[in-house]
Amino acid sequence: MEWSDLRIFLAIAREGTLGAAARRIGQTQPTMGRRLRALEEDVGHTLFQRTSDGFVLTDEGAAVLRHAERMEEECLALERALAGQGGRLEGSLRVSSSDWFGVHTLTPIFNDFARRHPGVTVELLTDARLLSLARREADLVFRIRPFDEPEVVQRKLTRVEYALYGVAGSRVPKAGDGAGCRLVTMDTAFGGMPDVRWLQRMLPNAGVVFRSNNRDAQARMAALGAGLAVLPRPIGDALEELEVVDLGEPPPGRDVWVGYHQDLRRLARLRALLDLTIERFAQS
Repeated sequence: MEWSDLRIFLAIAREGTLGAAARRIGQTQPTMGRRLRALEEDVGHTLFQRTSDGFVLTDEGAAVLRHAERMEEECLALERALAGQGGRLEGSLRVSSSDWFGVHTLTPIFNDFARRHPGVTVELLTDARLLSLARREADLVFRIRPFDEPEVVQRKLTRVEYALYGVAGSRVPKAGDGAGCRLVTMDTAFGGMPDVRWLQRMLPNAGVVFRSNNRDAQARMAALGAGLAVLPRPIGDALEELEVVDLGEPPPGRDVWVGYHQDLRRLARLRALLDLTIERFAQS
């Protein structure tokens, strides 16, 4: 039984289709199908039911899944242990953050880091998913709530303040009303975020003209005069077309946490990037 075939099996089990699994691990779909058939021949069982909606684990496949996941955990632990021994500032670092925080806050730090350590390649993933540190989907993660995993080393990095913005000369709506006011806000999937709830409470009668989960898109719409938007101050303050709209109570800010897997605590390039990031935020 080949471990590489088990990796393919895990990807199919998690993604549900050959195409999605192939994209996940960088293989072609025919190769995925061929290796899955080879694995099924090796174990002597059909591991998936092929349906019109995708691949569904059989009972035998579910049994293989439990063991394959434990094998994956041990393999990843070995990779992390070996990576954690690396003392040279060479190699790659995969960093995950929200889109706006990565673009507006982290890229200047990455630029400085690249000048100091040209042998390190930083890969920034601006993904709404919570990437797994245990599986090394990311080495360093910035996010707006603490980590639950006990094996993650974490710290609160900073607090980001938010403000309500509109183009210069925007009419200041009456707090508690907002009738006739137009809003630019998060999409409905993020309707529970503190700034969205704050807008609903402060301007309950305002109309929403634009929704997006992208803060830069919101900022651009607000700068074009589409409506008022709650934005992180690093974005809103940088746009000369926008000014703060004071309703007598600021929107709630958000804490930013940074974390990495404990097995990487001796990885020199991660330590160097983290130290530089902490230094920059301490200066701001």
